[in-house]
Amino acid sequence: VFPSLAQAQASVANEVYQELGQPSVFLFCPTEYCSSLCSPSPSQSCYLQTIGQELLPGISVIWTGPKVVSQELSAVLLEEVEGVLRRRPVIWDNLYANDYDCRRVFLGPYMGRAPGLMARLHGLLLNPNCELQANFVPIHTLGTWFRSELGGCAHPDHAGTQAAAALGDSQDAQDGSYSPQEALELALRDWVAEINQQALEPGR
Repeated sequence: VFPSLAQAQASVANEVYQELGQPSVFLFCPTEYCSSLCSPSPSQSCYLQTIGQELLPGISVIWTGPKVVSQELSAVLLEEVEGVLRRRPVIWDNLYANDYDCRRVFLGPYMGRAPGLMARLHGLLLNPNCELQANFVPIHTLGTWFRSELGGCAHPDHAGTQAAAALGDSQDAQDGSYSPQEALELALRDWVAEINQQALEPGR
C-alpha cells in the first residue's frame, strides 16, 4: 500500500493522532531515533526526511542523540535534527538507562548536555536505572540542570517564570551556570537526609 516504511508509519501515526482528537502530547518514536541509526546522516536520511514532511506538525518526535546511549548532546546536532524533522525533538535520554546491562548502575550527576540546550528541545524524558532508589541523584541533578537552563534564558516566557518559581530559588537558576560536581554534592546532601529520615520511621 505504501512506497516506504516511513510513509506507512507517518500515515498510521497521523490517523491515530486525529482519531484521538489531536492531543497536546502525542509522541512518535521513529525507527531511526539516533544518529548512529541514520544513513548516511540525520540530515541526509531519506527515512527522516519523509517523517519530517509527512508527520502532522502537532506530533512530537523522540530522539536519543548521537547514539542510543549518548554521553553528550550538542546544539549543533539538535539543529540538524530539527531541520530534517521540521520540529524540535523530544529527547529520550538514556544516560542512566541500565535495562540492557544489569551490572551497570549510574549514580553520577546529569552531565554532558550543552548549556542552552532547552531552547532546542520540545521536551526531555529521562530513562532511569531499573533500580528505583538508584535514581535519587539522577533525578535531583536533572532538576538542578533544568533550573540552570531556566535561569540562563535571557527572556523567559511566562510559563518559564512560573516553572522557575515552582522549583524554588537557587544560585544555579540565578546565574544560569551548571556544575555537575556542585549538583552532585547538593543531591548527595539531600539523599543522605532522606535516608536518615527513612531510618527514623517506625518499622525501618
